[in-house]
Amino acid sequence: MNFEQELKNKVIRVEDILSRFCPREEGYQKLIMEAMNYSLMAGGKRLRPVMMEQTYQLFDGEDLAMIEPFMAAIEMIHTYSLVHDDLPAMDNDDYRRGRKTTHVIYGEAMGILAGDGLLNYAFETALKSFEVIDSNNNKAILKYRRVARAMQVLSTKAGIYGMIGGQVIDMADYQGEPSRNRLDHMYRLKTAALIEASMMIGAILAGASEENVDRIEQIAGDIGLAFQIKDDILDVTSTPEKLGKPVHSDEKNEKTTYVTLMELESANQEVARISKRAMQNFEALPYKNEFLKKLIDKLINREN
Repeated sequence: MNFEQELKNKVIRVEDILSRFCPREEGYQKLIMEAMNYSLMAGGKRLRPVMMEQTYQLFDGEDLAMIEPFMAAIEMIHTYSLVHDDLPAMDNDDYRRGRKTTHVIYGEAMGILAGDGLLNYAFETALKSFEVIDSNNNKAILKYRRVARAMQVLSTKAGIYGMIGGQVIDMADYQGEPSRNRLDHMYRLKTAALIEASMMIGAILAGASEENVDRIEQIAGDIGLAFQIKDDILDVTSTPEKLGKPVHSDEKNEKTTYVTLMELESANQEVARISKRAMQNFEALPYKNEFLKKLIDKLINREN
């Protein structure tokens, strides 16, 4: 089986997991479930949950039922961030993944609530990992501790010291001279944090050592930084049809990006440099996963 077909199969598996964990559209408040599911099941690359599961397997994780709630949760958090990003008060985009954004369909207020709902429901979902641990198993306490540690990573990387913190920097009225240090810090929080969470959680639940979890965090941080620089480049060089979202959004919103800080070719060179560092560190790990290696390469060098 070639890589593309294997990736497609793994994405289908993620879709199945999401369909099992997404909220039922029922009750007097069912409108918010509809809005949440509209966003959550809108497709997308599903790379974060795939990377989480592959990192889990990299470190010889065995109980897939324990990681599935976290796979769903990370995609819920990612989706909520997109729903809020698209709001008029943020990026004010009308299309996402090739179709109308949540606030366009359901209204701005429900867009806010749908994002809030997805964030909270992500933690409700991740906590279901505790339910699949056999308390009679002699490794139960160890597994409980791993889930607790994974929850700590999930909450930190999604919060003010992670993705939300990065979004605050992005939206802040900054009057100083644009700097690469500030931009890198924002990218490492806004984009890299959830990739770090995905891979770290996979490693933690599989029982990787703290040293290897730290290595994975560094690798994932570089992947996320390279990913976001590539996003800056694609916003200038790609088309709405390829990206599934508007292009030139950064220019429209007068944002500082790698493309505004340096020449396009220099930005491409930075992607190559950071990617090479990530790949070298990944190959230095004492474990191997050829599919994950190819996925990292695809993620960094994507065209959409």
